[in-house]
Amino acid sequence: MEEKKLDINSIIGFVLIFGILIFMFYRNQPTPEELEAQKVEQDKIEAAVKQEEEEKNPQIETPAPINLQDSTAVADYKNTVGAFGFTSTTEGTTKLENEVLYLEVSNKGGQIIEAKMKNFVTYDSVPVYMVKDGNANFGINFTTSDNRVLNTADLFFEPALSTSGDNKVLSMKAKVAENQFLEYRYEMKPNDYLLDFTIRSQGLNGVINASRPIDMQWDLKGIRHGKSVKYENRYTRLTYNHEDGKISKLSESSESDEETEENIKWLSYRQHFFSSILTSDSHFKTAELSSQNLVEEESKETKFTKIYKTKAPLELQGGELSQNMHWYYGPTDVKILERYENLGLADSIPFGWGIFGWINRYIFTPFYNFLSSFLPFGIAIIVMTILVRLALSPVTYKSYLSQAKMKVLKPEITELNEKFKDNAMKKQQETMKLYNKAGVSPMSGCIPALLQLPIFYALFMFFPTSFALRQKSFLWAEDLASYDSIFEWTNHIPVISSFYGNHVSLFPILASIAIFFYMTLTTGQTMQMQQQPGMPNMKFIMYLSPLIMLIFFNNYASGLSLYYFVSNLITIFIMLAIKNYILDEDKIHAQIQENKKKPKKENKFQKKMREMMEQAEEQKKSGRR
Repeated sequence: MEEKKLDINSIIGFVLIFGILIFMFYRNQPTPEELEAQKVEQDKIEAAVKQEEEEKNPQIETPAPINLQDSTAVADYKNTVGAFGFTSTTEGTTKLENEVLYLEVSNKGGQIIEAKMKNFVTYDSVPVYMVKDGNANFGINFTTSDNRVLNTADLFFEPALSTSGDNKVLSMKAKVAENQFLEYRYEMKPNDYLLDFTIRSQGLNGVINASRPIDMQWDLKGIRHGKSVKYENRYTRLTYNHEDGKISKLSESSESDEETEENIKWLSYRQHFFSSILTSDSHFKTAELSSQNLVEEESKETKFTKIYKTKAPLELQGGELSQNMHWYYGPTDVKILERYENLGLADSIPFGWGIFGWINRYIFTPFYNFLSSFLPFGIAIIVMTILVRLALSPVTYKSYLSQAKMKVLKPEITELNEKFKDNAMKKQQETMKLYNKAGVSPMSGCIPALLQLPIFYALFMFFPTSFALRQKSFLWAEDLASYDSIFEWTNHIPVISSFYGNHVSLFPILASIAIFFYMTLTTGQTMQMQQQPGMPNMKFIMYLSPLIMLIFFNNYASGLSLYYFVSNLITIFIMLAIKNYILDEDKIHAQIQENKKKPKKENKFQKKMREMMEQAEEQKKSGRR
């Protein structure tokens, strides 16, 4: 704004006006009546000026304590300050921080209005906030003895900072009188993301209507932290722990999800790699939970992922509130969350279900943390991949041996197909007889693959949940926990942008190429199985698998694509080594011919299958007659 200045002409003008006024004053002395009228008018002007100034700069005045039983006084006071008989009405915030966590607690509502991680930043180098700019709200809804419904988020609390040993203590009290108040007590330990949080009341017995529900309400809109908002949103969930240890969660992808649950130990509003968790020592008897998805497409403009809401009733004890809880604002990192073993917060990490989660949590996660403690993070992935593939090499050998046997039998199977091309049942019977005589099972190659599924799935869940990979670079990948973009575009392309994204990642391309060569190597030896009824089209799968990898993993963590690339390269080398240096097809052929000479005893399953086929063949012949 341009600053106003007085020039010489203005000064002269003011002097002339002032002189004229003095002259008129002495020429026209007012009567006492005129002086009184002038004073009244002046008072009106001053009152108008004062009102204008107050509207421009409003000041909150602290009223005197009122009688809670006086409904008229309560109503007047509520209309004035939006509260209920609580005398501390000063705006402001109180800072509470340690080495890792910064909090701001507002006098209004006594709640946390800012929670910042001191040691972490987002993908665009902004500090990681869990709470900021009104994205969260915490309050208790209760009914007074005269049936007025109030929310503590509207009350003003009086802050008081103190210490307890090395801990910092913040007491927030909404006072009715000196010995009548509602208190939120926060206790922060050094270098810790967990705060003790206590809600208690004193002297409000009879003021709070015990016959009406007292509901705690906790709402939060998840702030985006990752480069790919759709990938981050996939692991952004409302998770909760039942009293019996069962872990449940609301839907990740649906537009909205609501549940009413009982006996909740803790609630986790997870934002992929960071979590806001509320846990109660006495558990929540019931809780109404909801999650609303805010992400529709991949966009850098998207700022929030989900809206979480929880409504849980609190119980009075002797007419007073007394609830011991804990807040956790920090990384979704197993090394940190396992510090709170008594609370079970590490269970909020999505390791996977059943045995898959067990392998991920207790084998791969500690093993990778060990490797990355002395190796670069990308090299640690490669080393872990090599060791996993070597450990699974006996299974790979069994699978390839089965494929080699099938290859040896291919001429005989082709002959049977040609001989019984018009009789599918007879062809199936003779093929099974050949397999039985040769000691070969067409399913023996599938069993080793099934044995590897728990390992593959556990690793699939490991990379999205490994906090150790977050913002760790390797080669051209800036962040192993996000995609490795080598080319980007800003325009939204329908269908392509929705499924593939607005960028090209290199590691998924390399992984797709490696998978294609691996599928070529393996399916090329079992292609004859396509001719058997019920068997999948192996050629179609050979082309489909790399395509899925190319599209689906373009937005996934580059560490996961790096693992698949290295894993398939190693598998190709192992299979080539088995083929060229370990297996001898002539010996396999001789062994099969030897097996044919030996009498084979059918097991119960084979006998049953043979009898069923023979019965079907007889029925078919009878039908022709």
